[in-house]
Amino acid sequence: MADRPNIVFIMSDQQRYDTLACYGSEFMNVPHLNALADRSFVFRNAYVAQPVCTPARATIMTGLYPHAAGPIVNKIHLPPDTPVIAEMIDDDYFKGYMGKWHLGNDVAAQHGFDVWNPTEDGHRENYTRAELRYEMTPYHEHLVESGYEPDGKHSDGMGVFSADARQDLPEEYQMASYLGDSAAEFIERNKERPFVLYVSTFEPHSPYHGPFMDMYDPAELPVGDAFLQLPEGASRVNRVRANYFMQFMLEGKSHADDDYMTRYAAAREDVTTEEGWRTLRAHYLANITLVDNMVGRITDALESAGVADNTVVVFTSEHGDMMGDHGMLEKRSFYEESSRVPLLMSVPWLSKEQTVVEGSVGHIDLVPTLLELSGHAAPDSLQGKSLVPVMKGERTLDGNDVFIQWNGTSGELPDRFLGSRDINRMLTLPWRSVVTPDRWKLNLCAGDQCELFDLNNDPYEMNNLYNDPAQKDRIIDMAARIRIWQHETGDTAPLPSV
Repeated sequence: MADRPNIVFIMSDQQRYDTLACYGSEFMNVPHLNALADRSFVFRNAYVAQPVCTPARATIMTGLYPHAAGPIVNKIHLPPDTPVIAEMIDDDYFKGYMGKWHLGNDVAAQHGFDVWNPTEDGHRENYTRAELRYEMTPYHEHLVESGYEPDGKHSDGMGVFSADARQDLPEEYQMASYLGDSAAEFIERNKERPFVLYVSTFEPHSPYHGPFMDMYDPAELPVGDAFLQLPEGASRVNRVRANYFMQFMLEGKSHADDDYMTRYAAAREDVTTEEGWRTLRAHYLANITLVDNMVGRITDALESAGVADNTVVVFTSEHGDMMGDHGMLEKRSFYEESSRVPLLMSVPWLSKEQTVVEGSVGHIDLVPTLLELSGHAAPDSLQGKSLVPVMKGERTLDGNDVFIQWNGTSGELPDRFLGSRDINRMLTLPWRSVVTPDRWKLNLCAGDQCELFDLNNDPYEMNNLYNDPAQKDRIIDMAARIRIWQHETGDTAPLPSV
């Protein structure tokens, strides 16, 4: 193993798996990510712990499932006594966190990081310390010093830059660009000592406007079989969400007066025609080039500092985006487009060539893997396992089940309004999912139509086989796997009898 290797963990927001050449999208303009993939372990099927921001991040940072870490819905704070990876790595390492945190008190340094460079000012109503309401992020100050004025005010009177306004900025002032420069400076300053650096940007999360909107021809973009197709035979939660998003195209309704569509899901986009949906998709994909340029800035900095061969570089995303597939936008779904993400891991002393790792893995395994790679023992409390033996060729993922959860609602904090009361009502129901080594996916909910998909022969998940009598034994076996996992991880979500 390398001597006291550095760790650089790069995370985008809402980037689905099929956006890199190593996952089949050779048309994408992401040369730096493709170059990273060419020298990385590429995990073919990587899944988030829960397909929404805060719970997914909780798992990425703690090595615990959301129900064990605490944040089971968006905006719940990670408890201060729940350690993240920076608190598991010894203090010989210098530790930095940059970008979106979304685990509480965003502007306050916390959880063992020596450098704290946040970029979001919009969560202050959830801060637990009153004085933090008047703290602004370094990114905010950078924009102000560069001559830009906040376009809105928060409830406390503080001026803030909205996500919509940020997307109109020139490339050099986008969040990903700011973070790439900040990360490069961190690397240069700390190249003489071991360091851990987490960099988390907002792109390509909605709004989808940005400096590269004309990069792709919407008419030429490849789409799969599920694009703009209502999910017939699927769960009710998927059907009501698809009906909501598709009503503007299928029923001729205007979305101009729909607050959720114009503020969150499709700001300044047209979802009344297929052309409009394709254009939205093109804008989303173009913003991934912002992420790519940030990755290039960081990897170039590692080379310039002379530490690239002694640094683990990880790239992933907190969840995906439906982008019109199954008639939906955003996340909050077990469909592959939402719950499956890219996962690249460059470990130069193990391999400098692309190594595709077949099978399925979850984000739950990231913390124990990085601890082992940096020579640290993993706490017994962690709920994942190290992937280092897999990367060394000592074992495979042939027996690896992956578990995904949806936790519905919380007495601590309800989810925001998501377009219709019907959607919010259905999303209060908890779900549990397993992806088995033979690539079948079972989604269970005690209050909705359950789902079973054969990912080998039905990769777009168009045919729900849950009610097929021929699959009864398979369902019983897969449900038993979920129940065993629940027992092992302390999960109490109700499941249906099968």
